[in-house]
Amino acid sequence: MRTALLLAATLLLCAPAQAEKPTITGRASVIDGDTIEIHGTRIRLAGIDAPESRQTCTSMTTGQNFRCGKQAAFHLADMIGTQPVSCQTLGTDRYRRTLARCSIRGRDIGATMVRDGWALAFMRPGRVYRAEEADAKAQKSGLWGTRFERPWEWRAAQKSGRRQPY
Repeated sequence: MRTALLLAATLLLCAPAQAEKPTITGRASVIDGDTIEIHGTRIRLAGIDAPESRQTCTSMTTGQNFRCGKQAAFHLADMIGTQPVSCQTLGTDRYRRTLARCSIRGRDIGATMVRDGWALAFMRPGRVYRAEEADAKAQKSGLWGTRFERPWEWRAAQKSGRRQPY
């Protein structure tokens, strides 16, 4: 009995600890509306998809085309400012960027981008920010006050050679 307990205790002590996902914290540089960089690590904000930098939208009030992808990046940059960003890593995407949920002083950056209308709840996996997207759509916030193509549809159109309709 004593040997069995000793063996069990040894196994528990020697077993690899549940690997915690690392946290990356620091001042962030904005790459685009859903990607930041901290200490040289490119981080894709999990659960959201923002328009690409070259993507344009048409304002419903003025009828003017504008680069909504750049506007999304500016919105993210204004939100972050010089505040430290804390990112809980979740893995990597197919482009080898770190996927993470990031926050400023406990405020979820992805949720805020979607709620403000400058990003959409990403189709995969599980559309975490559906409620925030519904709020933005109802308020006609950000992209929802424009005619726009969903970022994943815009990228697919660019790949296939179809030009943007605006």
